[in-house]
Amino acid sequence: MSAKQHKIKVGISVGDFNGIGPEIIMKALKEKSVTDFFTPVIFGSGKLFTYQKNIFKFQHTFNYITEPSFAQGDKINMVNLWKDNVNVDLGKPTEESTKMAIDSLEAATDALMKGEVDVLVTAPINKEEMMKQGFRHAGHTGFLEEKFGKKGLMFLVTNDLKVAVSTHHIPVSQISENISKEKIKKQIKLLNQTLIEDFCIQRPKIAVLGLNPHAGDGGAIGNEEIEIIEPAIRELFDNGILAFGPFPADSFFQPEKYKNFDAVLAMYHDQGLAPFKTLAYEEGVNYTAGLPFIRTSPDHGVAYDIAGQGIADERSFSEAIFAAIKIFKNRSEYRDLMENRMKPRKSVAGNGVDEDLPQEENS
Repeated sequence: MSAKQHKIKVGISVGDFNGIGPEIIMKALKEKSVTDFFTPVIFGSGKLFTYQKNIFKFQHTFNYITEPSFAQGDKINMVNLWKDNVNVDLGKPTEESTKMAIDSLEAATDALMKGEVDVLVTAPINKEEMMKQGFRHAGHTGFLEEKFGKKGLMFLVTNDLKVAVSTHHIPVSQISENISKEKIKKQIKLLNQTLIEDFCIQRPKIAVLGLNPHAGDGGAIGNEEIEIIEPAIRELFDNGILAFGPFPADSFFQPEKYKNFDAVLAMYHDQGLAPFKTLAYEEGVNYTAGLPFIRTSPDHGVAYDIAGQGIADERSFSEAIFAAIKIFKNRSEYRDLMENRMKPRKSVAGNGVDEDLPQEENS
């Protein structure tokens, strides 16, 4: 079955259930027609979702299963990880809600690695509370990197704006020491390949931001641009990757500038995410690029302040689902294309003449 014909199984982790996770998941799956396009597989608790379904007066019907491999294509499937009652305290994290967030993420990731689901979409978590319970990572990205044994890149995407960040969840005081010429080169290469494989952009143009105000002003406000960022860009450009910069971050995110590029590499979290969330908050998707498996999430957090009020906007979560599906299909088709290109062409009667090419007639 080709990637176009394959009905994608979307694994969904529930995040912190005292936030807006279950609400946006159910809102994103409210139309009966969703199962025509993909098979949802939620890793959570039947009793929890029934309770929250009644709060929001949703009409969902869940297919409760014990293993993700039992998922049915025409149903909203729920892998019932917790069979006991759960105590819901909407609007604040609890030990129970944090434990389920960890259990759900781990079970969904294991299913992804086993091929029981095709892609992973993660609802928001409370990183601080999870680390208190022994979770060793400041977010999904580090967890997935450890699981898959490969470095990823935080990549925020919409149709018109795509922003990656060189350093993820680290203190601002540590940013400078965590960038290097080799690291930036690797990240630009990864970003370039991601745009080609996962987003079908044949010759990506990548803008790279400077670290310091005004991109260092020629060394007057820091030397990282001169010593690290610019040499990395120049070396890659000379080797065929269309990377440009470094650009001053304060003036870059204007439509007439960023729309000239297919993606942007920012140097640190807030430098990239602040403008991205301002420009694309309702439709933005967080994609972990460079990993062997596909994971997306909405670009917002647990939103305890509105939990239980029925006003959470599910659009970013819905976009995350369909982005994961599209990336899966793009990547599958790209790999099929590459495999076909690599296959040796048959020769006619063993004479070394390629039968696929037109031959010259005898004159």
